[in-house]
Amino acid sequence: MIFYSLIAAVTIGLACMVNNHAVKKSFQVTRQQMINYVCLAGIFLILAGTAALRIDVGNDYGSYVNTFHEIVFGYKSSYVVTEPGFNFVVKLIYTLSGFENYLLVFALFGGLTVFFFLKAMYDQSVDFKWAFALFMLLGLYFRTFNTVRYYFVLALTLYSIRFVMREQYVKFILLICFAALFHKSVLVVIPLFLLANVRWKRWQVILGGIAAVLVFVFQDLVMKLALYFYPSYKDTVYLEKGTGILASASGILRCGAVLLLVGFVWLSYRKKGETLFALGKDADRKTAAAGFYLKTTILALAIYLCASFLPLVSRITYYLITPQILFVPWLLSKIQDRKTRRLAAGAVLLFCLCNFIYFLLTAHQEGVMVLPYKTWIFTEKEWLIG
Repeated sequence: MIFYSLIAAVTIGLACMVNNHAVKKSFQVTRQQMINYVCLAGIFLILAGTAALRIDVGNDYGSYVNTFHEIVFGYKSSYVVTEPGFNFVVKLIYTLSGFENYLLVFALFGGLTVFFFLKAMYDQSVDFKWAFALFMLLGLYFRTFNTVRYYFVLALTLYSIRFVMREQYVKFILLICFAALFHKSVLVVIPLFLLANVRWKRWQVILGGIAAVLVFVFQDLVMKLALYFYPSYKDTVYLEKGTGILASASGILRCGAVLLLVGFVWLSYRKKGETLFALGKDADRKTAAAGFYLKTTILALAIYLCASFLPLVSRITYYLITPQILFVPWLLSKIQDRKTRRLAAGAVLLFCLCNFIYFLLTAHQEGVMVLPYKTWIFTEKEWLIG
């Protein structure tokens, strides 16, 4: 716990020195730009290094090592559940290494995951330090130690939002299709992100609400359809545990907190006769992005409330709630009164700190198991699967 707290404190401290909207000069690197480069490099080395040096950290670390072995040595004789892009990378690394170099596989995906998260936050957030603080304190970084394929794809998904905002839909779809070569669940973001990027009319909202209620009412039918398209979950423990609204409580609480902040900021603008969300063609890119983030949060909350019975529904909702690390800094920046902005920022920070403490206290439990942290540097013998 102390080690993870130190990692979070040091990297957030470095992030506070980064100004991702510093003035750029042609053919000249400014002092702030140099600070940005140094701090970002430091953050990357710390986070990527922590991910690369771990061993047997994460609830699926051992199963991944076994999967790597099946990909390379038993691919034709047994069914491998992982996607072809992931299989290709594993086989390439094992072939070039000349041995079962699973440490390098984890290091590669850990580094790529950190890179794309940092790239997305630096380029797309109105305030990098706040986005990064949310990334760390909500436990998102430490959760990347589990399901390395999924979190690599999640980072690519956050990065892909730039193409949605620019209405470069071909690039967006191509990037998501590439990501699907590593985790096919990401294909669900194509319709969800496109839906979140259009202006919702009242009748569409009503129709969507009715559809959500019908999903909740006809759970058995929806479950059969879900297992038809995703048969790998049949007869697994995922159908017996980890489902239901109680299992989605943290996600519901997070969406509720964000919507509460949205309501607070929106009311302050309405009192002044101003508009917070301009979603039409005249909206600037940042304001349009905020409307997109709001709708992904609403979609996530609807899925949590009405489809939480589905196995691992969080894999769908995490695609929708992760953009909140970009949304919350924008909301805080829109609070015009300095004192009110500080109070709101303090409330957000308190919520995140409570979430971080809760995460640390439960990080050793089944399903997470990212504590205690162990590194192969101090491992005398090769780590073996029991």
